[in-house]
Amino acid sequence: MTRVVIIGAGIVGANLADELTLRGWTDVTVLDQGPLPLTGGSTSHAPGLVFQTNPSKAMTEFAGYTVRKLLDLGCFHQVGGMEVASTAARWEDLKRKHGWATSWGVGAYLIDPDECVRRWPMLDQNQIFGSLYVPTDGLAVASRAVEELIKRASSRGARFAGSTRVTGIEQANGRVTGVKTHDGEIPADIVVSCAGFWGREIGEMAGMTVPLLPLAHQYAKTGQLAELAGADPVRPALPILRHQDQDLYFRQHGDRLGIGSYAHRPMPVDTFAEPGEVTASAMPSMLPFTEDDFAPSWEESKLLLPALGRTKAEEGFNGIFSFTPDGGSLVGESSDVRGFWIAEAIWVTHSAGIAKAVAESIVDGRSETDLHELDVHRFEDVQLAPEYIRETAQQNFVEIYDVLHPLQPRLSPRDLRVSPFHARQRELGAVFLEAGGWERPHWFEANASLLKDLPHDFLPPARDAWAGQFHSPIVAAEAWHTRNGVAMYDMTPLKRVEVSGPGSLEFLQGLTTNQLAKSVGSVTYTLMLDDAGGVRSDITVARLEPELFQVGINGNIDVAYLRSRAPEGVRVQDTTGGTCCVGVWGPLARDLVQPLSAEDLSHTGLKYFRGRRARIAGVPVTILRLSYVGELGWEIYTSADNGQRLWDALWRAGQPLGVIAAGRGAFNSLRLEKGYRLWGTDMTTEHDPYEAGVGFAVRPAKGDFVGRAAIDGRSEGTSARRLRCLTVDDGRTVVLGKEPVFVDGTPAGYVTSAAYGYTIGRPIAYAWLPGSVGIGDQVQIEYFGRRVAATVAAEPLVDPGMERIRR
Repeated sequence: MTRVVIIGAGIVGANLADELTLRGWTDVTVLDQGPLPLTGGSTSHAPGLVFQTNPSKAMTEFAGYTVRKLLDLGCFHQVGGMEVASTAARWEDLKRKHGWATSWGVGAYLIDPDECVRRWPMLDQNQIFGSLYVPTDGLAVASRAVEELIKRASSRGARFAGSTRVTGIEQANGRVTGVKTHDGEIPADIVVSCAGFWGREIGEMAGMTVPLLPLAHQYAKTGQLAELAGADPVRPALPILRHQDQDLYFRQHGDRLGIGSYAHRPMPVDTFAEPGEVTASAMPSMLPFTEDDFAPSWEESKLLLPALGRTKAEEGFNGIFSFTPDGGSLVGESSDVRGFWIAEAIWVTHSAGIAKAVAESIVDGRSETDLHELDVHRFEDVQLAPEYIRETAQQNFVEIYDVLHPLQPRLSPRDLRVSPFHARQRELGAVFLEAGGWERPHWFEANASLLKDLPHDFLPPARDAWAGQFHSPIVAAEAWHTRNGVAMYDMTPLKRVEVSGPGSLEFLQGLTTNQLAKSVGSVTYTLMLDDAGGVRSDITVARLEPELFQVGINGNIDVAYLRSRAPEGVRVQDTTGGTCCVGVWGPLARDLVQPLSAEDLSHTGLKYFRGRRARIAGVPVTILRLSYVGELGWEIYTSADNGQRLWDALWRAGQPLGVIAAGRGAFNSLRLEKGYRLWGTDMTTEHDPYEAGVGFAVRPAKGDFVGRAAIDGRSEGTSARRLRCLTVDDGRTVVLGKEPVFVDGTPAGYVTSAAYGYTIGRPIAYAWLPGSVGIGDQVQIEYFGRRVAATVAAEPLVDPGMERIRR
């Protein structure tokens, strides 16, 4: 029987013990340095508000599961949730949020000020435009839930030990073997840290960086309110309430109100009190209330709820919560110490859902809900620096209730990772957005003059001001020149590894769906599946030598996965930082590159999906005949020290041809016109290859591979849902992604990727829809509260015969 030790008996640890024992894993020990059941961690003082709707499908599902489970335990007051808008911008954002709720299957309603006041009589309706109302939201009684979960897990065999401090993680031969405590060692095959804001220290014991920062957050309680006189002291009646325009939330405590504020300065917490005697008003996670920080929030609260003017904030505390560099939770197994897992930075809202997902991952090898947004390995090394974690976690605290655009970049820190082409891009007026620490050009101001010469049908319609914040019409010129001339794209940030050593081919064959046993020089698009047949990544594999492969992957999650599976003798090396890549694409690409190389770059000399080592203008390169934009051309790789020289040589040679530098805006539009998927956005482990439209990359006849048995017998014809290409009928509405799609007036799916298609002169959206929806069918997309007509289109929209790319 597998021995599991869980560190932390708060809402996450207790839920995980419950979920593991539910699945028959009964040798479970839960340790906490504080007394049971009130351990003194964040759970012990959590206000318990559960607002389910989230831009993340996964987080919404986790919140929904938490609601259902806590209801079943009798530890949830389903009073509903309201998010009010006091500005026009917030009201528009609530319309977008209503779309998310619809996409993810949460019943939600936009209600007017009169209805808001009916549900929350103390509201000043003159202060608000309306609210988003979700009847199934409510209040978790977290401390009582922990007691019930402990009882239930204990009845199945789990053991709970309070006042037991963990002092070390034992390991041998790259595997966890146990946990050291002041009372001795506890053997374990699996250890899961659910230690909350102590999670950093537990991670360090296993040699794992846990990128979280504990921060204090203010919570106060008012005096008695006449409007709530006689209220049940245990069962609240008012909906939970958010006033995000002022970074506030409210809940009822009998005849008083509780007020939470994120409006104050960030307050990092670097040291914690010892968890000695813990009471409801004294615990390590509760710091003294700083009244001056709360004063502005109190004034704003009185504006929204005038009745507060007749009372005062009688008590309060600064409670400690965990924040991360991107605001997400942290889940995953160490890539260095097998069997050591973390489940950290998880709030009550998502606690049961994430615990279920972690239990599924441990017991079954996969979670039903895709976890890539939570995977602890999602961060680049530069994002694990203490200074980065500290600054960005505080930013996330400040921005927690802000209205943020999907492309909103950080203002700081910036310029952490730049390609060797960066200086040249700045000279061309690149507008950079940031992702994964990389500076990525989205368009170039140097191309603005090209707009005047664009054909009329290539000029896009104007976008609404908010949605178009990080867009420029210059993108149209860059797309046109890629389709009709030649453009250079910086592809350096795309992650790549070298897989080498004896057994490399067999290793990759066993993890991927396509046939890789090809000649040196072959390049193959293939998938990595999980055991249930879900797409865990799509990759390109270039065979450069018999036992050396360059693999283009989707990020650090893939690096950790490949390393965890690599047998002895096979090396997986991340080469991204030491190399760079420029994509040279367009009908004139060969005219630009061929004169610079002695290699035969004709169609027969270097066929589509072939690669080789070569020299371009004397620079040693690896050149792969690939195109993510659907035009003739190559991905050209070289070492970072040769990068600027390569760029300059290509740029000089391209001047007579009108070469331009182009950015991610054009890139995204062109790839959607060709129907190329983006993993993590268009498809995840929740989708199989045939549903996602990438079944062509599956070759079952090649032999066994991860997920092969699970997809046996499946096909596009058997798929109950499909990723479909939509074109927007009005020709001008460019949606953002995650909007609900309606079929015959009923919500039936959601948008994944979207962009304006400059070549076809219409906006494009990809969406998950029922398999019964076919080419030519009419659907509607809900965009900021209005329905936009769209048509299911055959894909690809541009060059379906692939003639352009195979010239």
